[in-house]
Amino acid sequence: MMSFRTLVVTICSIGLTSLALAQGAAKAAPPRVAPAEAKNHIGEAATVCGTVVDSKVADPGVGRGKPVFFDLDEPQPKPVFFFVAFGTPEGGPQEAIAAYQGKQVCVTGKISSLANGPFIMAADRTQVKVQKAQAQAK
Repeated sequence: MMSFRTLVVTICSIGLTSLALAQGAAKAAPPRVAPAEAKNHIGEAATVCGTVVDSKVADPGVGRGKPVFFDLDEPQPKPVFFFVAFGTPEGGPQEAIAAYQGKQVCVTGKISSLANGPFIMAADRTQVKVQKAQAQAK
């Protein structure tokens, strides 16, 4: 079984590679994919939208600080999709948790996979968009 440190380093490496490749890609909007369907789109660029239901701060941090793992729609131990983001230098990982926990978000990037499921490395926080709450019908 992969150690957590190896997992974090692997995710960071994949994310940086994806970010570098994305900078050279055309700016066509990627397709939307439901979190439960992300497993069918490994290796593809997509936008995955769902509700952040759980988060975990990785330890140790590498490079930009401690990464935070955010589960969409289904929490541990059986998440269907997760994304990884970093807090700001001023606010740290708790800032990222406060920004996304319990909110409807859309994350865009290349879908990768590890033993614990499909994910997107959001090394650049502009890849994650919090959706505005929809007005409830009366």
